Amino acid sequence: MANEVMHNMNVKNVTVKQKAFGIIGTFFRYLFLILVAVAVLFPFYWMIISSLKTVTEYSDPVPTFWPKQVLWNNYVQAFSVGNLGTLFKNTVIVGLVSTVLSLVITVLAAFAFARLEFKGKNVLFAGLLATMMIPGEMFTISNYVTVVKFGWLNTYTALIVPFLVSVFYIYLLRQNFMQIPNELYLAAKVDGTSDLKYLWKVMIPLALPTLISITILKMMGAWNSYIWPRLVANGLDHQLVSNGLRNAFTDASSGQTNYPVQMAAVVIVSAPLFLVFVFLRKYIMKGVSRSGIKG
Repeated sequence: MANEVMHNMNVKNVTVKQKAFGIIGTFFRYLFLILVAVAVLFPFYWMIISSLKTVTEYSDPVPTFWPKQVLWNNYVQAFSVGNLGTLFKNTVIVGLVSTVLSLVITVLAAFAFARLEFKGKNVLFAGLLATMMIPGEMFTISNYVTVVKFGWLNTYTALIVPFLVSVFYIYLLRQNFMQIPNELYLAAKVDGTSDLKYLWKVMIPLALPTLISITILKMMGAWNSYIWPRLVANGLDHQLVSNGLRNAFTDASSGQTNYPVQMAAVVIVSAPLFLVFVFLRKYIMKGVSRSGIKG
């Protein structure tokens, strides 16, 4: 009887210790997540409060964590001085056109590599995958020389055409297409369905989450693009938001930059991407996860 009591007490002590360790572990996990969240969100907080300060307060050697005088007029000034209307228009045109054309190329290429049989298919696909190991910066010089020879400088064509083909997107969608049973394709061919009709009626609806993910990522890439537009589109008529804001708020005579107004412009430009991520993040995660199950 005494042994049984001792055993029950030991079991209770072990249970209590396990619960204590579980509570401590949970506490440190949440503490770590909170610290990471603060580290990630603090730059955005600083950007927002800086956009509401005066130039004098912004330049103060002792930083303030909340504006002494909130200037909402900085946003109005940012939109007018920075010519954000034109920059938004250019970015939307480049983003939409490049996304649509890139989707067409990606869908057709992924379908060919996933379902069609032709000589050299595996070798060609392996060659495409090999190009992913080359840094994108390596293509900048050759692309720039090509654009200059074609006379595309300061045109929408130079901003759209060089980056229509993405091997990563082709690979991503091809992996998704590979998960669709081949029996559906063979049955459709027996019924006399053409490849394009099968692609449109069967494969695209089934791969819609991945296509949505590609669309979002492509639009975000066009919105954030900086180096290439800086090289080929310095004219105001074709500048994008990423590089149009760099010198828009610098006084040509004094060389001084109105940083609070520039921060306000950055907040305005960042807002669409933030909203896209908040409302469509589940499609990005779902599309990527569906494409990584089967090789």
